[in-house]
Amino acid sequence: MLSLNCRTLFFETTLFFSLVHWALGIPTYQWPDPRSRYIDKVLYEDGPDLLVSGCTPRFNSTISAQWLRVMFHDMSTHNVDDGTGGLDASINFELERPQNIGEGQTQSLVDFMPFTTTFFGLADTIAFGAALAVLGCGGPVIPFRAGRIDATSAGPATVPQPQEDLATHIESFRRQGFNITEMISLVACGHTLGGIRHADFPLIVTDNDTDVALFDTTKNFDNVVVSQYLQNTSQDVLVVGPNVTTRSDFRIFSSDGNVTMRSFLNNETFFDTCANLIERMINTVPNGVTLTDPIDPLQYLVYQPLLSYQNGTLIMTTALRLINASDNPSRTITLFWADRRGSFCPSTGCSVQTTGTQFLTTNIYLSAKGYNATKYLFNATINASTSISKFWFEINENDGSQPVAVDNGGSGFSIAQDSVFIDSLRSKTVFTSTDIFLKVVVAVRGDSNATSVAMTTFDPTTPLFNPTPPFLPNITVMNLELDESNPPEGGFTFFSGAATQQVTTVNYTGSVVGGTTFNVNDFDLKSVTFDLEFE
Repeated sequence: MLSLNCRTLFFETTLFFSLVHWALGIPTYQWPDPRSRYIDKVLYEDGPDLLVSGCTPRFNSTISAQWLRVMFHDMSTHNVDDGTGGLDASINFELERPQNIGEGQTQSLVDFMPFTTTFFGLADTIAFGAALAVLGCGGPVIPFRAGRIDATSAGPATVPQPQEDLATHIESFRRQGFNITEMISLVACGHTLGGIRHADFPLIVTDNDTDVALFDTTKNFDNVVVSQYLQNTSQDVLVVGPNVTTRSDFRIFSSDGNVTMRSFLNNETFFDTCANLIERMINTVPNGVTLTDPIDPLQYLVYQPLLSYQNGTLIMTTALRLINASDNPSRTITLFWADRRGSFCPSTGCSVQTTGTQFLTTNIYLSAKGYNATKYLFNATINASTSISKFWFEINENDGSQPVAVDNGGSGFSIAQDSVFIDSLRSKTVFTSTDIFLKVVVAVRGDSNATSVAMTTFDPTTPLFNPTPPFLPNITVMNLELDESNPPEGGFTFFSGAATQQVTTVNYTGSVVGGTTFNVNDFDLKSVTFDLEFE
């Protein structure tokens, strides 16, 4: 087994899923598009939003404050004069610098890493984390674009520091792409959350009994930091702290005669300005990096189909997600499929009804943008000899209207091959006396003498104890062994290999009788629900 550390995007994107048009203003595209599927999943289903929902406290501050600080310190390396730096995850290599001190910095990267993969790097996760940080504490919705490229080394040490004079701060923000008014606004927007820790900056927070000196008297994203400053009731140590040299917020806030700060007494102005400027910050990237358009949830989402060979049949599970579907208990959704020979199924295809429904209601980014989501589950039993070539859906509201076909523009959702696949029901989460790991089982048509299987796993996680940046994903390449607990059956041979529970995506390759090799890249392992096995 060979383990490699790298930060490059190494997988090609070929997962199965799709989206088709339902309503104007909702994105549509053709299957497959694994990058967009994964981003949709992180943004609108299984992302880091729950960590900051309700302005979650941590270390006498909030997770939101820490995430917003990490974003700013990462972005601050940008230089508009030559187009270098910006939000590129170089902070991963910069935490030894005095300006980046603080346990919240490292902890934030630990928060983000499990959501990174070949599609969605640390820079994208930091950017989205900042949008969630604002939203989680009651702030405005900030649109998100993807496509950032992770740096492989540190950027310049250009983060503004409290002891610097006003001219230095103005030049620092100019280099980042912001004028004086925008500098004032960004500091006010950022310092509505969190505060300064005594352990990190004892010359600023001089009271030994104070762990964190908060910028204002609320933990929420609001304009209280503004009103308290203008009313001379501020507790912000960068405004009224005992060390005059480090009163950087006072110098910045008052630099235009308080014109900008007075305008922020209007809460709508504060929210709109902060949303616009923080969006500009997270979109500040090095020259040559192209971001996507703002990403809305996919209207129709077809989940990665999972296969298993069981007792002479193929079991396929998948799901269809609808966005903003009306509450209609009479609605029926049917999964159809066609075989590979055209002889087993009728012309309309084999079919099965939903096996369950899930209402996705907990994602704060989805709900804040005015969406709700319903997920329909399917479990199809397919003749193994005739197999499956494609599938599609039909939505019938049973109200007299015409049924709607979800069929990838008429071509259906193709199953590229059924000769090499991860067997989702034979794969297990294995518990031993000393370890927990995933046993990934790959089914291959043919006998073991003519077959070989290799697998590459992507594990983005950080050490559980004493994590030390930089955090790099672990890539493991292995040859799978014959699985003695799953003897050959029905023309399939089964191979298995071990993976950590944190693996997000895998590539696997199988060679079958006749020398044909099948490659499956970027399989979303998190989509598999592993049964438990105890040894």
